[in-house]
Amino acid sequence: MPSEAALESFIALVESNAHDTAIELFYAEDASMQENLDAPRKGRDVLIAGERAFLTRWAKVESRCMRPAFRSGDQVVIRWIFEFTAPDGTRRKMDELAHQRWQGDRIVEERFYYDPRQMQG
Repeated sequence: MPSEAALESFIALVESNAHDTAIELFYAEDASMQENLDAPRKGRDVLIAGERAFLTRWAKVESRCMRPAFRSGDQVVIRWIFEFTAPDGTRRKMDELAHQRWQGDRIVEERFYYDPRQMQG
């Protein structure tokens, strides 16, 4: 189960838009991440590289945790609101649920639930 301090530190990093740093510091080396029903991506280094590649497509990203974050044992559910601004100024907003499984203070498995139509132009 994650400590309250670890969970709050993780949320603070994401809200500061240091997404790749949050993965580096809070995900296990063999962690997996899954988007909706897509196949999971595995391995912290793969997850960091994927996050960095995604973020380079945007001029600005704003991330906000919609409190409360739910924690029960090693399971955590966080509702995130992301606002993405493209280089041309186009904005997209995404409402997402992240379901995480932690071992101690590290995320070992995460799955995101969202409607991909939110990101369409």
